[in-house]
Amino acid sequence: MSDDVGPGLDSRHLESLTERVRRSPFHQWAGLRLVSVGDGRAELEMTLEPHHFNPQGIVHGGIITAIADTSIGLALRSQLRPGLTHRTAQLNVHFLAKGEGTRLIGRGQALHLGQRMGYGEAEVLDAEERLIARATGAFIVLPAPGAF
Repeated sequence: MSDDVGPGLDSRHLESLTERVRRSPFHQWAGLRLVSVGDGRAELEMTLEPHHFNPQGIVHGGIITAIADTSIGLALRSQLRPGLTHRTAQLNVHFLAKGEGTRLIGRGQALHLGQRMGYGEAEVLDAEERLIARATGAFIVLPAPGAF
């Protein structure tokens, strides 16, 4: 994990994001690993396994979408103060090349975070860092369950 700390956030908050991804059953199944998070940015990676490919032998679009969504979401979450959470409201993914190889990289960036909405972008790259997808997403900001 990076030592970057977003505005008003401490390293404990960022460490909790790393632990959240590590413990998530979905992220474990998908093989998503958080490489760095902080200051409105997040980078994830995943080693591609047979269950990530569609019958045509290319990475399933849902897998590419998942890494894009998670990258943007964690970039935004790195700037949310404790006690708040977010939900994806809209996600647009543009597939630019077929996913192949052994690894995917997702790089998300928070571009706007308000009291009720956040917006960000992500790139999804292959192991050779070729761009295979770009995504934009809008997220609803709301109190975390039990926080208030």
